[in-house]
Amino acid sequence: MNVYYTIEKKSVAEFKDRGSKFLAYAFPVKSTDQVKECLQEVKKEHPKATHHCYAYRLGTDGTQFRAVDDGEPAGSAGKPILGQIDSKQLTDVLVVVVRYFGGTLLGVPGLINAYKMSGAMVLQLIPAVQKNVEARFLLVFDYTILNEVMMVVKQNNCTVQKQDIQLFCSMEIGIPKASLDLTLLRLRDIYNLEIKPL
Repeated sequence: MNVYYTIEKKSVAEFKDRGSKFLAYAFPVKSTDQVKECLQEVKKEHPKATHHCYAYRLGTDGTQFRAVDDGEPAGSAGKPILGQIDSKQLTDVLVVVVRYFGGTLLGVPGLINAYKMSGAMVLQLIPAVQKNVEARFLLVFDYTILNEVMMVVKQNNCTVQKQDIQLFCSMEIGIPKASLDLTLLRLRDIYNLEIKPL
């Protein structure tokens, strides 16, 4: 797998069923710390909500995920939300669904449907973007060869994640896995450039 799909901006949707109101939030996230921050943000915004159910999937291999029912019957909230993230084949995504109880019990099938619909609606509002799966490297070099380094970085669609440009420069880059060997070959051709995998 050389590419993955994710979202780049936050979005909100609302779903109603028999008086209960479900507010769904989708966030682009890169770490469990970011997941916690986004959850806090939603809980601050809706302190009186009955439930804050959520699901997320992280990483380009998609192996890091979680589904939380937050007091709803087991499997009736987190799993249907995660199912919507997975049906769109997304990763680095958090979906939080806030429920305001409307007085009528929906039953487990009703809850599953409501959380599934909320998750589907919020993810329909934002376009999925395709990104390259990247290998990360640290480049260390003298300022005099900056142009040569940048030319290879740009021509091979590498992303610059961090840089410190002074007399001696350091740059953290992500090289698309699809063109990793070729890019490394071109970088190694540059005299006096130090390349370290991260």
